[in-house]
Amino acid sequence: MSLPVDMEQDGAVAREDADSTLMYRIERPVYNETSIRSQLLSRKNNSTTFRERLANHFRCSSARAKAVALSSLPILTWLPSYPVKQYLFSDVVSGLSTAVVQLPQGLAYAMLAAVPPVYGLYSSFYPVLLYTFFGTSRHISVGTFAVISLMIGGVALREAPDSMFPLLPANASNVSAVVDTEARDARRVQVAVMLTTLVGIIQFVFGLLRFGFVAIYLTEPLVRGFTTAAAVHVFISQIKYLLGVKTQRFSGPLAIIYSAKAVFTDITSTNVVSLILGLVCIIVLYFVKDMNERFKKKLPIPIPGEIIIVMVSTGVSYGLSLSADHKVDVVGYIPSGLLPPAAPDFSLLPNLITDSFAVAIVGFSMDISLAKTFALKHGYSVDGNQELIALGLCNFISSFFQTFAISCSMSRSLVQESTGGKTQIAGLLASLMVLLVVVAVGFVFQPLPQTALAAIIMVNLLGMFKQFRDIPNLWRTTKIELVIWLVAFIASVLLGLDFGLLVAIVFAILTVIYRTQSSKSAVLGYVPGTGLYCDVDEYEEVSLRVLDLLKSLHKNAVSLVVVQESGSVS
Repeated sequence: MSLPVDMEQDGAVAREDADSTLMYRIERPVYNETSIRSQLLSRKNNSTTFRERLANHFRCSSARAKAVALSSLPILTWLPSYPVKQYLFSDVVSGLSTAVVQLPQGLAYAMLAAVPPVYGLYSSFYPVLLYTFFGTSRHISVGTFAVISLMIGGVALREAPDSMFPLLPANASNVSAVVDTEARDARRVQVAVMLTTLVGIIQFVFGLLRFGFVAIYLTEPLVRGFTTAAAVHVFISQIKYLLGVKTQRFSGPLAIIYSAKAVFTDITSTNVVSLILGLVCIIVLYFVKDMNERFKKKLPIPIPGEIIIVMVSTGVSYGLSLSADHKVDVVGYIPSGLLPPAAPDFSLLPNLITDSFAVAIVGFSMDISLAKTFALKHGYSVDGNQELIALGLCNFISSFFQTFAISCSMSRSLVQESTGGKTQIAGLLASLMVLLVVVAVGFVFQPLPQTALAAIIMVNLLGMFKQFRDIPNLWRTTKIELVIWLVAFIASVLLGLDFGLLVAIVFAILTVIYRTQSSKSAVLGYVPGTGLYCDVDEYEEVSLRVLDLLKSLHKNAVSLVVVQESGSVS
């Protein structure tokens, strides 16, 4: 025979007798208006004044100074306790692996930004070096990024089109067909640098104002639809380099249609050698990436497909004189060494303010989304406000050394994380490898065919094109987010990335208003003899007992249960 058992915890008393079921008695204090008013009045009397709170906030102390230093320079939080034996080898391998991807991508994405390739190398060194000290993510790889580069290229083309730099050759009937490329490229570099300066200022100020929370308004469907549209823009822009045709580059609304039309109109002038070389590079690089994906658990480090393509195509171009004998476009002259710091051209500022906000928002959204993904996977936290400050400093300071705006790259970040990278030391080593190339061996890449760079860009877009798989998934789960994805994609494809992003954000905000105004609520009635509550409008048996339920609720002073569409119960 079992004995009675008493259990008491947090006001709940349970008693189990030998011949009875388990019974609970809930004991909670009863509040009335008088007791609540007295508690609030006592708290008000004990509260500090605004002047005292302000003085406490700005009071200087060693502890506060240390906290500010640690939050401003996150490297101080982990570098003093860096476990050399456990982490160093992994970071070295990861840094070298990331560098062999960062080098060709820096050269390739400079083409998207409409600046000479060497500026892509500058943008792969200075910002990465700075992020090591100011960034909070241990796994993302900052530097050149296709979407940001394409947005910068669109602005550079708008502010410095070919028509502004006619070269007047002697005895030439078609004067407008020849362009002063040196003056044009110099002007586009000035536009890209000034835009980067503004982007850095905006991101830094937003970080100081604690605007890191704005990332929650850039929902995942919006960002994925936008980046998919950017991938379409990038792919179309690289077709002419793959075919070896020379066409005008367009920007603004319907630019993608004009670009495709111009390429296919001039397709009869395709350089066959350039096309064959580009297709071979695409096939080889796709095969290498597929092998890396299939055997990622067996390979110690991924096969560096990009650097293999760059080295082999450069050797073939140099050995067969593709530029001189077959008119294949190559990278061309790459100056050795770093440029001295120079102030940007502030006369361009009024024309670039709107574009700088768009680039700043897109760059931060890509950074924080990847940073949070890796932080969740590896069990640490990232600070959105500090990420804004870090990106702002990277862009602003680096712009004085002739770089263009950066963000983090998904493909490089995956390489850095999958090869065992533990901290930002991996990124630091990758930037030092880029510095070595810029200072010592940049001339090696001068015969590199542009069609090989186009192949690298196209194959790296596969990850973004896979985002089309979101459409059936969103159709099954939530139609509103599917519409957000489609609006972001279609608007960005047709109107351009800047206007498309604006339209997508406005539409996403309107959907929030719609869901708020059209929320559904239901009164739940208790089903006698069970612990279930059902909608009184859908279940007749429950609705017949609503009067008894209301009387019971009133008698026991229990609130009526209401369920909203969001799933919350009050």
